[in-house]
Amino acid sequence: MSESASSEQARSADQPQASEADVAAASAGAEVVPATGAGLPPTAQTFFAVVAANGALVRGFGVISSARLAVGQYQVVFAHDVTGSAYVGTTGLTGNVGVAPSGQIAVVGRAGIANGVFVETFSGAGAAADRAFHLAVHS
Repeated sequence: MSESASSEQARSADQPQASEADVAAASAGAEVVPATGAGLPPTAQTFFAVVAANGALVRGFGVISSARLAVGQYQVVFAHDVTGSAYVGTTGLTGNVGVAPSGQIAVVGRAGIANGVFVETFSGAGAAADRAFHLAVHS
């Protein structure tokens, strides 16, 4: 295994455990559509979320909730199973004008929540930092 692959696996182990309340809330009122063998549900579409640095959901499509878990760590829950999806994230402002602070972002499926995405944001120097972000899920 390459150093970057093992490093990536180690980072995913740092994801906090989803609480029973998070798992229950993620499935409450959501019709979770299972993925097909090709990784796409029969109702393939794109979902998105714009999330403030404090974890508040500003706007989105197909998104149920968002929450800040710790400094620079968030979960975003969608109305569909997104385990076979592509996640695309970028740091940015929640409005439509201005200049966002520099930063970095990493996105991956949420451990324990099939319709969730785990997001980490960092300062421009690479330290964990709360940053507003935009997340697209192609499912």
